[in-house]
Amino acid sequence: MTIPTDNSGKQEAMEVISNEIQSIRGHADQEMENRNPKIRAVNLGGWLVTEGWIEPSLFDAIPNKDFLDGTRLQFKSTMVGKYLCAESGGGSRVVANSMENPLVAKRPAGSSDHWETFRLWRINERLFHFRVANKQFVGLDSGGDGVDLVATCHSPGASETFEIVRNPGDPSRVRIKASNGSFLRVRTEERVTADYQCDQSDVWNDEDPSLFVMSFTKRIEGEFQVTNGLGPQKAHKVMREHWRTFIVEDDFKFVAENGLDAVRIPVGWWIASDPNPPPPYVGGSLAFLDSAFSWAEKYGLKVIIDLHAAPGSQNGWEHSSSRDGFQEWGDTDDTIQQTLHVIEFLTSRYTKSPSLYAVDLLNEPLAETLPLETVTNYYRAGHNAVRKHSPTAYVIMSRAFGASGPELLLPVASGLDRTVVDNHYYTMFRTRFDTIQDNLNFIYKDTSAQLDRLARSDGPLTFVGEWVVEWAVNGATKEQYQKFAEAQLEVYGKATFGWAYWTLKCAQDHWSLEWMIKNGYIKL
Repeated sequence: MTIPTDNSGKQEAMEVISNEIQSIRGHADQEMENRNPKIRAVNLGGWLVTEGWIEPSLFDAIPNKDFLDGTRLQFKSTMVGKYLCAESGGGSRVVANSMENPLVAKRPAGSSDHWETFRLWRINERLFHFRVANKQFVGLDSGGDGVDLVATCHSPGASETFEIVRNPGDPSRVRIKASNGSFLRVRTEERVTADYQCDQSDVWNDEDPSLFVMSFTKRIEGEFQVTNGLGPQKAHKVMREHWRTFIVEDDFKFVAENGLDAVRIPVGWWIASDPNPPPPYVGGSLAFLDSAFSWAEKYGLKVIIDLHAAPGSQNGWEHSSSRDGFQEWGDTDDTIQQTLHVIEFLTSRYTKSPSLYAVDLLNEPLAETLPLETVTNYYRAGHNAVRKHSPTAYVIMSRAFGASGPELLLPVASGLDRTVVDNHYYTMFRTRFDTIQDNLNFIYKDTSAQLDRLARSDGPLTFVGEWVVEWAVNGATKEQYQKFAEAQLEVYGKATFGWAYWTLKCAQDHWSLEWMIKNGYIKL
């Protein structure tokens, strides 16, 4: 290159040289990252996607919070001593002929419910719909005299609306009021009707055909439950305060100062509709994700955007914001297309940020209820959606929970560029590991061997996207927890993309990386 002698020319030449140097450095940095992309990260769970066990106080202000969406109930008639039951799991009448220990045969294929289980849809603090195993809603028969109880409707309306009236002296003893103003009663084991009149002050005796003993079999506490339970006005105030205070700039500083270089941020599909997401979700979370990227840039942290909750729920669990515990993502193409829109929205919004490192397409899809083909086809389309806006962001594909192993994703991930297979390890759910040594052996042998099998030179990178220093060992000492942490850090260090602890903050101490670091349980 010839350097001009005039000052303006010199300045222009120096700018050209500077730009070339920066370009060379950029390529060198990219090459270095390609060779060693490993990260040490922490999840910011419970922040932009609610999980009640992480921050239980979020639910304190909900009126009648025993009855949140998805709460599973059973009702035993005191008169006949048997349970209300959706015959055949739904599609016909509701009867009262089920014994206390239901037969295995009374469980429809693919259903996690017995026919005696009713899932709540909360209309308000007083009124509810009941959904049964085959996904129909309980209501009044539109034919005949309109008082027989059936479970045939797929879209609930007025006649599928009920009120649960509890005995003030014993809340487990209830009556169920139907939309026609009458109470349900058991006429016979084969017929339940809504035509019983009684004074609320009546004696709640066992011979009353309208009296049931109610039992809770499962609760869900996720984003849908907290926002729908609070109602639109209160939800907006409570959630905004939570987003503002649960994770703050100082947390990003703490992460950067404690041996970590990345954060994995779970988000829900409704964030793409901010500031006006569909009810019951409330707007405002997108601004806090924007802040997260600003803080990450300030403290030199990488960001993984993790789609934790997809429309319809990909696994039926609270962290995917399921309304009632059913997995319905992928049942229609609409849910998949809507999800792809969310991936495009998030990638395009943050593609210019130097902190955008990866996009996690779908957290923990459930193999039990989702065909592998549906998931892998979505992953291919999701990879394309990311690539429309970012040529460099890694694309993470989460293992389907319940599948035989993450190896099932290798064929689809290997055919695409800059892909990562994500596997989550929680040994405490393997209850047979009730001793310290059993847990250590599993980490050092089984988990280590699986990571070795996945590490292929021509395949995707491997990621331990969630793990925790918690187990099913009772009375473990601090030193034993430290040993368990060291074992996991050593083995998960084999993952070619790195790992992310679950989670930064939690009401349960060992799940909180912040608490673990400050109290000396883990050293990074």
